[in-house]
Amino acid sequence: MNFWFSIFRQTGRNLRQTWTTLFMTCLTVSLSVLIFSFFYLIYLNMLNAGDKVSNELRLVVYLEEEPGPALQEQLRLKISQFDQVQEIKFISKAEAFNRFAEQLGDNRDVLTDMPPDFLPASIEVIPLKTLSSLSQVKLFSEYLATLPGSQKVQYGQKWVERFYSFTQLLSIVVLLSGFLLILTATFMVASTIRLTILGRQEELELLKLVGATNNYIRTPFLLEGILMGLMGSLLGLASLYALFLWTTRHLSGAGLLDLFTFSFFPPGILFTIIFLSIILCTAGSYTSMQKFLRI
Repeated sequence: MNFWFSIFRQTGRNLRQTWTTLFMTCLTVSLSVLIFSFFYLIYLNMLNAGDKVSNELRLVVYLEEEPGPALQEQLRLKISQFDQVQEIKFISKAEAFNRFAEQLGDNRDVLTDMPPDFLPASIEVIPLKTLSSLSQVKLFSEYLATLPGSQKVQYGQKWVERFYSFTQLLSIVVLLSGFLLILTATFMVASTIRLTILGRQEELELLKLVGATNNYIRTPFLLEGILMGLMGSLLGLASLYALFLWTTRHLSGAGLLDLFTFSFFPPGILFTIIFLSIILCTAGSYTSMQKFLRI
């Protein structure tokens, strides 16, 4: 008990003596956590949005002629050979006409003089509901265009490709911001602890001479690293949450926020970010001690 009381008292003394440097380091760590968490939050929400988009994603193959049972089975086998799909549905000309009439609603009278077979037969192909299937949609559509009797394949090509490209770009940004967090948390804390050690080198050597153990001398610096990691991550995540609340309140009902439901990190991810920040800052403190603390 006396050991830990002395450790905490020594840590508090260190914090009072170098609070300005520690405060700036804490702000730098919190800014790095904020940048990383910001892009990671967008990335996770885009993945969730991709899941919702994939629920509605379907490729429509327009056919020259309405296929018979034998040709339908042949087309079904050819489609399944390329990739696993959730559903393959054949739409006859009459069914396409009825669907179009339902979509017109009160304006369906414009179809009065139209023959019920003027719309082409088609095949609706619903891929598996995974984001990886989005990356294969283009190749899948090119393959479907080679099917016997195929005229055209439609699936919202431009929108899907832009969405997937944006998701890929976000993954790269998340990796870069994570690398920035590692550098900042490790080297900034290491530099701060180094300055503290150099400023108290004589005092630390005196403590060693009067019988202080290595653990007694090193533990306060480790606690400082833990504290900077904890406070920096909490401050960064709190700032992100405040930004998230402001965004959802002021921009809800407009554009993308109206199409998809954006959510904040679940508790598991929050604890993971905090834990990793503490580990990185503690590692920076330990590295600096090993290099500059001559005990």
